[in-house]
Amino acid sequence: MVGYRGEGFSGMAEQPGRRTVLGELRRALEVVLRREVELDAAGRTDAGVHALGQYVSLPLKGSECQLSGRRMHASLVALTPDDLSVRALYRAEVGFSARFDATSRHYRYRIACGAARPVMAWDHAWWLRSQPRLDVAAMDRAARCLVGEHDFASFCKASSAQLIRHDGRSTCRNVQMVRVSQDNEAGEPLVTVEVGGNAFLHNMVRIVVGSLVEVGSGRRDVSWVRAALDACDRRAAGPTAPARGLCLEGVDYPAGVLLPWD
Repeated sequence: MVGYRGEGFSGMAEQPGRRTVLGELRRALEVVLRREVELDAAGRTDAGVHALGQYVSLPLKGSECQLSGRRMHASLVALTPDDLSVRALYRAEVGFSARFDATSRHYRYRIACGAARPVMAWDHAWWLRSQPRLDVAAMDRAARCLVGEHDFASFCKASSAQLIRHDGRSTCRNVQMVRVSQDNEAGEPLVTVEVGGNAFLHNMVRIVVGSLVEVGSGRRDVSWVRAALDACDRRAAGPTAPARGLCLEGVDYPAGVLLPWD
């Protein structure tokens, strides 16, 4: 399990000539294991998106299974940069995939309102400086229609939705929960949007947040989100919220699949 501050990365997936989370992890693991590795991630976060509970898997070979988890953890911490944290190591059965064995993923988006620049939340919240406050109750009501299995094409990057359809795949996803609340973190008031589901489309959480902010600011009414969902058209929904406010908080797996590697 890893965490990272997304500002310095060009996303999760490796890209030629760019600094990415998987690229940094691969380099560290290849030093420790002294061989090339192939990595699989639970979620492909975009550039600027943060994570506290991202999972990455790789198959071990031969005697590697006998390595000390504590020593490997210490080595990986020493070999990775300050904006990437190897938080824990786990073992799993042969064939485990961090991506395909995940049952749900949980995201949190943070928003700071008002003219005062956020201090502690500066690098991980969307600052709405011209918006003194958001109607959190209206946002929460509007979000309720998103829970359940729906076609979320309206909340997917248009080019990605087109590619998905061209490949004969579905833009339907099962959202298990959406909650909007007023919170206080490190002494600063923040609006937080929590979203959990089995899987997500490209930019889906950020478009959901951008749409809910339209409601919270009074520019749209509560029923508009339902209409946007039903339209199955990216143009019907709100703007894409900035990446910096989004954090992958955690990923769920079936009980007993992951065992601590000591």
